[in-house]
Amino acid sequence: MNEEVIAFIDGLNEPWQKEISNGLRSVVHEAIPDFQERMQYKKPHFLKNGKYAAVISASKDAVSFTIFNATGLDVPAGFDGPPERKTIKLKKGQAADYGLLSSLVKQASASL
Repeated sequence: MNEEVIAFIDGLNEPWQKEISNGLRSVVHEAIPDFQERMQYKKPHFLKNGKYAAVISASKDAVSFTIFNATGLDVPAGFDGPPERKTIKLKKGQAADYGLLSSLVKQASASL
């Protein structure tokens, strides 16, 4: 557990942002047993074997979750980005499919 990541999430302004960010962090914990987490560029980054696996970013109206090493993943509509990384933006009131996200992170990080 990285205290800076915890402080980042706790410091978010909106309760819905905290809830989604904690859910996304749990996704990474579940999908990548031997992950590392750290703050970099003022955002929580999650790594496996020293390589980026995922990142959480918050803006005024959304929480973004980027999955790295995503080339070849079958991602559903709603994700943006180049083949090597896919990002989904989750907004207030939008349900996050944490099971799907966990599966995608697990697949993407398998070769890291």
